Amino acid sequence: MHATELELADWRRRVSGLYAEVRAERDAERGHWLWRRARDELFRTHPQSPLPPGDPLRDSGLPYWPYDARLRFELPLQPAGTDELSAPSGSEGLTDMRLIGRLELPEPLGSVGVWWLQQYAGGIFIPLRDGTAGTGSYGGGRYALDTAKGADLGSTADSLVVDLNFLYHPSCRYSPQWQCPLAPPANVIAAPVQAGERL
Repeated sequence: MHATELELADWRRRVSGLYAEVRAERDAERGHWLWRRARDELFRTHPQSPLPPGDPLRDSGLPYWPYDARLRFELPLQPAGTDELSAPSGSEGLTDMRLIGRLELPEPLGSVGVWWLQQYAGGIFIPLRDGTAGTGSYGGGRYALDTAKGADLGSTADSLVVDLNFLYHPSCRYSPQWQCPLAPPANVIAAPVQAGERL
């Protein structure tokens, strides 16, 4: 009767468990390998997979750039204004977000906003649209963290773990049935990030 809702709850539970396994792994590159393997299995077999039936990525697995250890950071959350915005999330949807800080990534990457999702479960959200968008990665950008959905690499009282090798495409990249908030201007950088999930 409520199969779809239970399937979605199971998907989120599995994603949350996967990130817990990644956080527990001392070797970051091995954690990335575990993440890729588990995501491929979810995308291949789970009823809530964003991949349409028959999509060749179910067999081949999702494509990624090679792991680059230089793109893993533990960064202090810098103060920022109190901007609020409604980010476009698809054909007519909007997602309300509040800026809670900024992360200063090493040059040439620059600064990105850290947002709090003000809808449903709340949570820290870091979308990123970089110089590969539209050619090497989804044009609307990728996600580094979305703690409302369990995508969380860890934090302390004043810093966040951000590993750009874990950038992943939102579900709307695969199917128009999903609505996903896109990266706002504060999360657009010109430098290409050839790490994480790619086209």
